[in-house]
Amino acid sequence: MGTCKAPIFNLFSSSLFSSRSKLREHPKPISRPPLTNRRLLLFSLPVSTLLLNNSLQPSSCCALESFDPVSPTDRKASLATSQRISEALGLLDKGRELQAQGDFDQALYCFSQVIEKYKDFAFSEYARVGRALALYEVGDKEEAIAELEDVSISLKGYPEVHAALAAALYEDKHAPLLAENQFTIAVLLDPHYSDLSYVKETKHWPPSLIISLRNFITLS
Repeated sequence: MGTCKAPIFNLFSSSLFSSRSKLREHPKPISRPPLTNRRLLLFSLPVSTLLLNNSLQPSSCCALESFDPVSPTDRKASLATSQRISEALGLLDKGRELQAQGDFDQALYCFSQVIEKYKDFAFSEYARVGRALALYEVGDKEEAIAELEDVSISLKGYPEVHAALAAALYEDKHAPLLAENQFTIAVLLDPHYSDLSYVKETKHWPPSLIISLRNFITLS
């Protein structure tokens, strides 16, 4: 009896050991849901929820579309400023046109209007240049020189101011050294101001100032 049980038990043991060895060598994979599908599902939930909320609340979209950051008061003020700029530039251009035509009295009026009504705009300084040239021609040379001296500071580096001031200082103030300094600045910025035809035909200087510039250039 004892001799028959031992082989059977040994056979059962060897089979069990063989099965365990095979399991260790070739473990059966555990079934898991695909990771990609899980991620797609996870990412798609907030998007679909957002779309659903937007479709249920159309009034919020309309509110965003109708929002205007500029108040009616600001818009009205902007339009008023644009209108004033247009009027000031129109007067400035008219003054230059009258200056080119030789009508220095009317040119003086236009330039003065720009200075009086629109002095809050930076370009009104150029109207002061035109006003000084017109004043020089109509005979108020003292005021013309004072205007040129003042505007030569606010428009420092603007060659026409320095050239006109040089001519006036030499002719009317008898200050050749000051005139030379101003003229040096002018021709360094724009060499054309040493050409009398340029100030006459291009810049439309008044005849009296052209004579003053000629006397300075020729030292006469």
